[in-house]
Formats: sequence, C-alpha cells, structure tokens
Amino acid sequence: MVSGRRSPAAGLRAYHGVVAKGSGSASADRSVATASSRELILDAARELIASRGYDGMVISDLCARSGLPASSIYYHFGNKLGVLAALLDRTFGELHAAFPDPTSYGPGDPLERFEAWFTAACRSLDQRPEYLRLLLAISVGSHKDTELVGDTVRRIRDYAHASWVSALTPIFGAEQAEFVDQLAVLGRAVTDGLAVTNSFDGMSYSSHVAPFVEMIRGLAERRGHGSSGGPQRSAK
Repeated sequence: MVSGRRSPAAGLRAYHGVVAKGSGSASADRSVATASSRELILDAARELIASRGYDGMVISDLCARSGLPASSIYYHFGNKLGVLAALLDRTFGELHAAFPDPTSYGPGDPLERFEAWFTAACRSLDQRPEYLRLLLAISVGSHKDTELVGDTVRRIRDYAHASWVSALTPIFGAEQAEFVDQLAVLGRAVTDGLAVTNSFDGMSYSSHVAPFVEMIRGLAERRGHGSSGGPQRSAK
C-alpha cells in the first residue's frame, strides 16, 4: 500500500518549485514562486546590509525579514556570500538599466553633453542611494577578496570607470588619454564620497553637479580646450 504522506525531501522540492511533475501551468506557477522567493531574500538582504553591514547580517535575520526558511536561502544562493554576490549583481543590473550612456547625448558642445550625462547619472543615484552605499560597504570588507564577490565588484567599478572616460574624452581629446583616465578615477571617487555624504548629511548627488562641471570647465580652459570644451586646433 502506498502512503499518502510526502517525504520531507519531496516537500522541500515542492516548496522551491523544482518538482518535475505537473502541468505546464503548474510548472509556470512554480517558476514564478521560485523567482519571487529569491527576490524576497535579496530585498531582505539589501535592507539588512544597509542597516547593519554585511558582517551584521545573519541567516536567521534573513529568514525573519523575508519570511522564508533557511532552506530556501541555501537552495537559491548556497551560503551567505552567495546572497551578497547575487545582490550585487542584481543591484548593478538595476542601476545599469537606469544609468545614462555618455554616448547617447548626440553631437554638440562636449561640456554640455558631459553636464547632461553627469546630471542624469546623479539623478539615478539620488533615486537609488543604497546602491553605492552597498557597494562601498562590500568593497572595504574582508569578503571583497573572495573571487565570487571580487569579480562582481571589479565589473561594476570597470563599468563606472569606462563611463567616465567616455564622457570626458570628447572634452579633452584622445591625445590626453592619461589625464582623462586620472580624471575618471577622480570622478568615481567623488561619487563614492558623495555616497557617505548622502548617508550622513542627507545631501543629494545632484546638488554637486554644478561645482564639478565648473571644475571640468576650468581644467579644459587651462589645457587650451576653450570655454566650450573640446580640443581646439591651432591656426595654420
């Protein structure tokens, strides 16, 4: 005689939406439930890391905040570090979708294009202030040296650096690539620092657009690129 009771393992598989049997509709429902539980865990992790830091986040807190059992966390992410890496990846994807592309502002005055890009970038960061706070908190912790987290952090940092280079090069010219690279590092450091200022003083990223643009304008003029930015050719 076959018992009507399910084994604990079967129940766990059903909870996580990986049971092979069932109709197409049931399978789709399980997929939605699986994705939903994963997002609930990442939402809880983001809140906990923002308030306590990564080291202050424990699995029991994730369970309490998400309303899901520890088995669900281990199923989706393997361990606490896996949660961190997945959260970083998701947050990067969200910001990448909202973050402006420096090349999308078309022809025109290079400094005006830079200002439009930096304004839009700061607006995106104002809307998601936890993004850089999370990245900074992770970047200074001991876990930053693990391959799983380190690769994701490096990809995010490289993307930000490339965006700065793309935005600044039309102002100073490709022949000043080394100087542009240094400015890109400075620009990235400015937004990193503003993450701390935003957290402690409540100052927005957008409130710092004008002085930074003026600094870039002054550097462009000092290096002979004119008040409107962009390399100027000497008269022949």
